[in-house]
Amino acid sequence: MREVYFIKQNKEKWLGIEEVVQGKLKKNPDELSSLYINLINDLSFAQTYYPKSNTVVYLNHLSSQIFQKIYRTKRVEQNRMIYYFKTEVPLLVHQYRRYLVYAFAFFILFTCIGWISAAYNKDFLAVVIPNGQAYVNETVENIKNGNAVGVYQDGSTWGSTIGIVFNNLEVGAKLYLFGISGGFGTFYALLSNCVMLGSFQYFFYDYGALGDSAKGIWLHGTFEIFSMVVEAMCGLILGASILFPKTLSRFNSLKKGFKDSFKIFLSTVPFTISAGIIEGYVTRHALEMPLALNVFIIFGSLILIGGYYLVYPNYVAKQQKNTNND
Repeated sequence: MREVYFIKQNKEKWLGIEEVVQGKLKKNPDELSSLYINLINDLSFAQTYYPKSNTVVYLNHLSSQIFQKIYRTKRVEQNRMIYYFKTEVPLLVHQYRRYLVYAFAFFILFTCIGWISAAYNKDFLAVVIPNGQAYVNETVENIKNGNAVGVYQDGSTWGSTIGIVFNNLEVGAKLYLFGISGGFGTFYALLSNCVMLGSFQYFFYDYGALGDSAKGIWLHGTFEIFSMVVEAMCGLILGASILFPKTLSRFNSLKKGFKDSFKIFLSTVPFTISAGIIEGYVTRHALEMPLALNVFIIFGSLILIGGYYLVYPNYVAKQQKNTNND
């Protein structure tokens, strides 16, 4: 069958499915499942006979949308918040997993740039962080006194925690919302923060206090930095929805990109708040606590957040696939 005739034969059906996806037509779960199966058959046919055509791209995208529609239409017996964290976010992270890879790649690159820049210019840290010279002077004095994390002991615990949490939430919001610029704003925000991180780490290395600083910084930094990468991922998704709308109109692509990326972004908020609480209450005691407890908190945090965003989404996606096959 010629592709033109194949499209003409099925065009009305596909347009009807688009209306269902957009909410213009209402279908019950059984009807949605029937539409999905029918569409998958069309997709298989197109992949066989027109493998490099735009028809395959279109049908693949439409089938993913109707699949999500089916999944959202299913009765959710569990608490909505539990469903959000247990199923919805992991599936979205799995769907957009390549953007998480991009975000990590740029995070590593930009952090290395900060490290190398600080290595070649000893005054670099004082330039790239707020109140840089005052911070450098204070930290150098703390290191000489054997207290590399002394800067985290300033102020009251609750006052510091509130300020830190709001600052971290602001940074995360910028990483995400700056994606509206086509992703370029997200790149800039990520570059700024990673360069500061890299130069910050080299500063402690240069003064022979990298080990002590790691005991403190990564107590809260595990949640904070990992969340920052996921927030950058969300900004990249938002930017890509504008630059690469595929078969959708640019406006509809933006709506979908914003909806999906915002759900992922919201999932980082508990981790960001937890990082602020740890920084305000725990980090100041980093050099006093037993090393075993320090390592437990750092690696426990890494396993928790890394497992949630890197491992668990694959598990949920496989479970979902098996359920649909059954």
